Amino acid sequence: MIHDRKTAGTPSDGALRFPPPPEAELPDDIRAVFEKNREKVGFVPNVFLAYAARPEHFRAFMHYHDVLMRAEGGLSRAEREAIVVAVSSENRCQYCVTAHGAALRILGKDPVLADRIAINWRTADLSPRWRAMLAFASHVNEPGFAPGDEELANLRAEGFSERDLWDIAAIASFFGFSNRMAELMHLRPNPEFHGMGREVLI
Repeated sequence: MIHDRKTAGTPSDGALRFPPPPEAELPDDIRAVFEKNREKVGFVPNVFLAYAARPEHFRAFMHYHDVLMRAEGGLSRAEREAIVVAVSSENRCQYCVTAHGAALRILGKDPVLADRIAINWRTADLSPRWRAMLAFASHVNEPGFAPGDEELANLRAEGFSERDLWDIAAIASFFGFSNRMAELMHLRPNPEFHGMGREVLI
């Protein structure tokens, strides 16, 4: 007998499994993050709402996210988002593919390529550098990941530094965690993400 994945007790679409308290009851620093994002993009990403249920986790998650995705280094912002989208697609994480797919469309300025990475990076028209980067990120995402010296040497040959190798692995690993927590929390993307970064096609 085939069972639907939706079982008794599963929230309806859009409802978090672990809802946060009312925004007015959240700590001041978290409410400030909400307001900053409302001013910047016009809405509060649902991942913020999800982690607000555990304020100490919210702070830790957001801090490491920003360290990985915004710190200076050899990887561009678009490359970092491409890693997230590729890994999240392999993990079938609807939220991260949609939210970070929007970021990749905006930062990479190539909505078609961003969508192709979201569907299957292996069939996308990628530069040798991006193909090597995403292949490594995908390997990190596999059970029992253990890179060999030759694999790392091939990445260095594409121009990646030691710090870049660390960052690719860290981003892929972090979002493997994020993808799984998103499904635990029944996290679904804000509708606004779907249209972001597509205006260049008009």
